[in-house]
Amino acid sequence: MRTTRKTVIFDLPFTLSALDEQQPAGTYTVDTDEELLEGLSFLAYRRVATTIYLPPRHSRAGSVQAVSVDPQELDAAQRR
Repeated sequence: MRTTRKTVIFDLPFTLSALDEQQPAGTYTVDTDEELLEGLSFLAYRRVATTIYLPPRHSRAGSVQAVSVDPQELDAAQRR
């Protein structure tokens, strides 16, 4: 298993089906987990999870929420 972490920036508020409410514009951390495909003559990985980390809200000060999201939906939200 390997995990890659990237920072994504949303210039406008956005929503995703996995999120309960609209998220504010800003900078977010996204992790992608991939597993190695065994038995091939070359290295290949398959994505198994994509997680976005949401900043604390006023009512949840200090806690970060990790939400599993559809990577294609996340990419589409970034392009908007």
